[in-house]
Amino acid sequence: MQKLREELIIVGIGEIAEMAYEYFTLDSIYNVIAFSAEKSYTDNTQLLGLPIVRLENIESKFSPDRYKLFIALGYDKLNRSRMQFYQECKAKGYELVSYISSKAYIGNDVEIGDNCFILEGNVLQRKVKIGNDVTLWSGNHIGHRSAIGDHCFLSSHIAISGYCSIGQSCFLGINSCVADHISIEEDCVISAGAVILNDTENGKIYRGNPGIAAKIDSYKVFGIKPRLEMTI
Repeated sequence: MQKLREELIIVGIGEIAEMAYEYFTLDSIYNVIAFSAEKSYTDNTQLLGLPIVRLENIESKFSPDRYKLFIALGYDKLNRSRMQFYQECKAKGYELVSYISSKAYIGNDVEIGDNCFILEGNVLQRKVKIGNDVTLWSGNHIGHRSAIGDHCFLSSHIAISGYCSIGQSCFLGINSCVADHISIEEDCVISAGAVILNDTENGKIYRGNPGIAAKIDSYKVFGIKPRLEMTI
């Protein structure tokens, strides 16, 4: 007898939410039954033939004891928007699940948090640590014993060497790379194709080979505050 798939609601109604629906439907133990969004984001009642439920009162219709959630958002406001929804849904009592592609390589003793989106072609070598609410788009290499902090977004074909540390809420652009034993501090933006050979500073934007900090920081570009100054 076939085991019933666990029921899942995807929070988000944009392109990433639709992609999450496809990945979870084709390659997971979960059955997506609905999408969710705040009233201010849409007046629509359906997406991909499934209902859109209002996040403001979702727990009154879909109990956290039975249903699980996945937050499917991008890196808007340097991941702050996704982080806010993550925190709100956790506060409502929901378990947030991760998607890990069956076509990703996961080495021994790898740790992966909740609400992660790990797509095909990713290589996570032994003893890698992935925090909560981390997106790894297709085809990245995360070297042995490296750690990625909460609420990060890594686009495609990034090479992170061994023993590296990526701080919270960072964004790494396509084809960027990080040398061995490098520490990237939180709220950094590593631009597409940048090569990071030295430790970084909080909230900086790095470009080029070797990566050099831009004059303007990520806080001004994204209109956000450092995490310790935030009141969410």
